[in-house]
Amino acid sequence: MTLKECKKEEKMDREFQKKFKFEGSISVLTQMMVDPAATEKRGGGKNLPLKRGEILDVIQFTNQEQILCRNSQRRYGYVPRAVMLPL
Repeated sequence: MTLKECKKEEKMDREFQKKFKFEGSISVLTQMMVDPAATEKRGGGKNLPLKRGEILDVIQFTNQEQILCRNSQRRYGYVPRAVMLPL
């Protein structure tokens, strides 16, 4: 990883922490898959866009309805628990 890529990732992580009021280090708890039968959603605001069958990193189990996740493009957002499947 180059220095430029490393700085870009650090900046994205800081923006995530500010936007979601997340304190502490960002660590992946587990990985889960978006249900292949779920409808794809665009996302927006604090919601992560959903793609069928996509593997997401779980950052935080926020409440009974949503999970805070990161996708393969290092974007962060909330995902409904109803569309998530354990690996």
